[in-house]
Amino acid sequence: MSYTTLISAEQLQTLIRTGRPLRVFDASFELMNPAAGEQQYREAHIPGAVYAHLDTALSAKGDAAAASGGRHPLPAREKFAEWLSSVGFTNHMQAVVYDRQGANYCGRLWWMLKWAGHDAVAVLDGGLQAWQAAGGAVASGVEPAAAPSHFSLKPELRTLASTAVVAQQLGRPTQTLIDARGAPRFRGEVEPLDPVAGHIPGALNRPFGLNIGADGKFKPAAALRAEFEQLLAGRDPATVVHHCGSGVSAIPNLIAMEVAGLGATALYAGSWSEWCSDASRPMAQG
Repeated sequence: MSYTTLISAEQLQTLIRTGRPLRVFDASFELMNPAAGEQQYREAHIPGAVYAHLDTALSAKGDAAAASGGRHPLPAREKFAEWLSSVGFTNHMQAVVYDRQGANYCGRLWWMLKWAGHDAVAVLDGGLQAWQAAGGAVASGVEPAAAPSHFSLKPELRTLASTAVVAQQLGRPTQTLIDARGAPRFRGEVEPLDPVAGHIPGALNRPFGLNIGADGKFKPAAALRAEFEQLLAGRDPATVVHHCGSGVSAIPNLIAMEVAGLGATALYAGSWSEWCSDASRPMAQG
């Protein structure tokens, strides 16, 4: 059995005991302090976990071959496959990803693995906090480097939407944009990161934190489905394109729709940071 959306701490403990090929990734990160996530990893992580740094492993800043624009441009699929190979990941492994920030950052790695054609990847529901609450062991320091392997790209299992596609479909019923940023940023009242405040015209707003319950885990599927159906108000879930500021915190919404049984949806990885970089593109506030 492969895990393809969420995995509980107890299920991961069982998986480890079976000895199945497995690689656990810690993607903890703090946007305002980019060094903090790696320090958190060094202090405590699931034994054997590989650290996946948002700014280096999961983004391609300054790379002309990047697959998207924005503040956290996606690396080309080939570049990502090279990184996976360098940390010993293979096509036959189950991947489990986690962070300490409500799946805000590990979701990026979950999506990228799907985009690379690897379906057997799951988010540890509740993150490291749930693992420790379930009695899971932790290690400190840095894990020994794994022997390099070979990860082969497969056909993409998730859709990456480009700025050109989003612009061309703007205002049409064939595209429903969902923005995962907080409501004040969406409305354009504040903008701490990007040069322009506001949102893409016609976008719906669902802050990504709404997917997580008081226990730190994703809400039950039925609750998520009801919330997204209310947000979509009759729009076809298959038309949804998720975005945020830089294509990272949009992914909890994308995962939540899959948990809710609403199907796989697209990601606009460039997001608002790429969209607002060209003043000729329409922008809205309020």
